[in-house]
Amino acid sequence: MPAMKLRSGALALALSLAAATASHSASAETLDIGVMGELASFDTSQVAGGVWESQVLRDVYEGLMKLSPEGELLPGMATDYSVSEDGRTYTFQLREGAQWSDGEPVTAEDFVVGWRHLLDPANASKYAYMLYPIVNAEAVNTGEMPLEALGVESLDNGRTLRVELESSTPYFPQLLAHYTAYPQPAHLLEKYGRDWVNLDHIATNGAFHPVNWVSQSYIEVEKSPTYYDADDVTLDGVTYHTTEDRNAAISRFRAGELDIVREYPSERYQWLKENLPDATHMAPYLGSYYYVLNQRDGHPTTDVRVREALNLAVRRDVIAQQLMQGTFEAARSFVPPGVAHYQQQQMPLPGGDMDARMARARELLQQAGYGPNNPLDLRLRYNSSEEHKRIAVAIAAMWRPLGVNVEMINSEATVHYQSIAEGDFDVARAGWIADYNDAENFLALLETGVGNNYGAYSNPEFDALMKKAAQTQDADAREAVLEQAEQLALDDYALIPLLFYVSRNLVNPALSGWEDNVQDNHPSRWVSFDD
Repeated sequence: MPAMKLRSGALALALSLAAATASHSASAETLDIGVMGELASFDTSQVAGGVWESQVLRDVYEGLMKLSPEGELLPGMATDYSVSEDGRTYTFQLREGAQWSDGEPVTAEDFVVGWRHLLDPANASKYAYMLYPIVNAEAVNTGEMPLEALGVESLDNGRTLRVELESSTPYFPQLLAHYTAYPQPAHLLEKYGRDWVNLDHIATNGAFHPVNWVSQSYIEVEKSPTYYDADDVTLDGVTYHTTEDRNAAISRFRAGELDIVREYPSERYQWLKENLPDATHMAPYLGSYYYVLNQRDGHPTTDVRVREALNLAVRRDVIAQQLMQGTFEAARSFVPPGVAHYQQQQMPLPGGDMDARMARARELLQQAGYGPNNPLDLRLRYNSSEEHKRIAVAIAAMWRPLGVNVEMINSEATVHYQSIAEGDFDVARAGWIADYNDAENFLALLETGVGNNYGAYSNPEFDALMKKAAQTQDADAREAVLEQAEQLALDDYALIPLLFYVSRNLVNPALSGWEDNVQDNHPSRWVSFDD
């Protein structure tokens, strides 16, 4: 284990990590990861959309492409592919010898079946829109066309997959490393139907396969001997511990129970950096922390005046710099900085004089019919975390001078996202981490009918701009259309942008193969314990 540069009083922490390293070297090398939520299902069509879910799924499945330790695209189940001149036809050659964990071969048919399964309207997958670039995908997902109309085809006895796109989609290869594009075992779906994901039946095609799951506690996976690259996977297994209490996760890390904590509270950063400098990671990250405004009938936030007033009263710099101690950046847009080929837009919020902003907010609420005799009552949901709670309490305090009464409701992450997907809120905390490095990945969340459009925002002009961008091949012209779409949504106060993320992880210094990257992707197949 590398020497740790310890401050006074940190010897006990060093001994804890040293003990953890020693215990790993004396036994099977199992990586213990603290993840910040519960996996909804190993069926990728039933995933709730949490970042913590992708951290499990990318270890047990593999798509046509996979990610390197640095987050770069590499060949996965496909060893090679070609693209037509118009950018609309992709032809993939599948890897010889790739197998499911039950020994059955991975074929192109498994991708056809898996993608149809995701888009099947009976599954109501919130992530189905990710595959909308494929010909007829949206029509299939809305039930307007049969599953067989999807523009994917298995050729050459399952060794070749052909994909037809609606239009040229520059980011399409990046989508193929995301869990929505993972295959599903056609032979098990045929035999067991939806029950194929039960641990008694399941087969996976990644570096690991699941062997145990105790709900709200942990998931255990073991190295898969059928994985084509199994000889280069050094871990014997991974255990993902559900640890939504970030401070408790730090204690477990210090005690040697966890090798990796996939998020720590921002207020602990300075202490961790001083006492565990070699274990404390913070890096740029493509992610937005925002509040959703429910725009379904019957909610006060359907009124744009209410949405503008709530935005005006939020002091983002105070939240970022004081409450979060500089571990976030204040946000006035939805698309974060660092997204490739894109310039950030700005919500029209006057700076400087907060008194003037609050006066304007009161005026807007009065116009909307709210005042001392008719206060604005809001139900604000957030998922369990001290950090989320502190932000919610602070924002409720910022709204109180406007005469806004806030009822705060917290729940664990899976329940929280299910509740807001069902529209059971007025305002709700949400976060979005880039699935691929493109502005479309954020802006698509505001399109009408999209599963993760929790606030049900709907603007035909915005939808038309997003459709135009999808059909625009010139990169500069496409960028301009996407920027116009974001500005339209910001002018409409479609949501409350609050903060831009950084990634915050605790990583045992005895580990190799972990590399900070802007998407915070860290497949366990690259990780090993130093000798």
